[in-house]
Amino acid sequence: MKDIKVGILDQSIVRHGATAREALLETIETVKLAEDLGYNRFWVSEHHNSPSIAGSAPEVLMVKLADETKHIKIGSGGIMLPNHSAFKMAENFRMLEALFPGRIEMGMGRAPGGDRISAMLLNPSNTFKEEDYLKQIDHLQHFFRDTAATESGRIYAIPQAESVPAQWILSSSGGSAKIAAEKGLGLAIAKFINGNVPPEIVKIYRDNFQPSESLQEPKVLLSSFVMCGETPQIAANMRKYMDYTLVQFEKGNFGKRPPFKEVEQYEFSAYEQQRLEANSNRIISGTQDQVKAELEELAETYDVDELVITTMSYDKQLRLKSFQLIAEAMSLQPQFA
Repeated sequence: MKDIKVGILDQSIVRHGATAREALLETIETVKLAEDLGYNRFWVSEHHNSPSIAGSAPEVLMVKLADETKHIKIGSGGIMLPNHSAFKMAENFRMLEALFPGRIEMGMGRAPGGDRISAMLLNPSNTFKEEDYLKQIDHLQHFFRDTAATESGRIYAIPQAESVPAQWILSSSGGSAKIAAEKGLGLAIAKFINGNVPPEIVKIYRDNFQPSESLQEPKVLLSSFVMCGETPQIAANMRKYMDYTLVQFEKGNFGKRPPFKEVEQYEFSAYEQQRLEANSNRIISGTQDQVKAELEELAETYDVDELVITTMSYDKQLRLKSFQLIAEAMSLQPQFA
């Protein structure tokens, strides 16, 4: 089996009794640990109108994360492009690329990252149409390569940079696989959002891939919720917290979670049990050997180049320990310049 690289997606979850600042400081602590452990990339997400998630502006947070590290790739997982002006996002990511050349990645998607109301407030001209999203992707390529122009002359996204950020198209249903292929961009599959996304979308992407200035060969990564505990009981506790959180999200409860003691005592209803089963393919959990086996099977089944893991936990130290255990299990090695 080929060596599988592993990355991290961090959503800056605001834990019970913590503040948004503490959640963001934990993200900074996590990226430093990730680099030390040998993780390949570290992405941060864009969420809105959700008090339990502090990550709303990945392009801002990325500046701090890149400045605190030396080698690990720093990216957005992702920028919800319809929420923004493509021109302004091009300038933001060109600024990042100019400051940290060769380390910046722009994962982008078309979901709102929240509800429709917050999406309209972010961009009142958002039509939610796929054709507009495709135009934004095309415009980005022109802005990144100084080929944008109007009848009045060239349009330059400032600052001009000698290199272009790596670009990935996010897909949770498979519908964006062809977009990524036709645009010649990387494909990032969000299995942590849709556990039933079929492996066939990778074949569709690879079969239809058209080389571009951005990418000569197809690249695929896949993300999943992953929790690893030193003991079966710790792993089970982390899994119950994750199950509870997803059930609450599905109910529209995006506020902060209660302390684990309450979650531990919580009994899922018959309907919620059905939802746990439906969500089971979004989550990998267990001890080191179990997690390693499932990650390797996942990578092989989907034929991906890299796995990206995202981990929620009621306890900071358990979460950081989980990343350490996974790094050991997957034989990750720190990369040095």
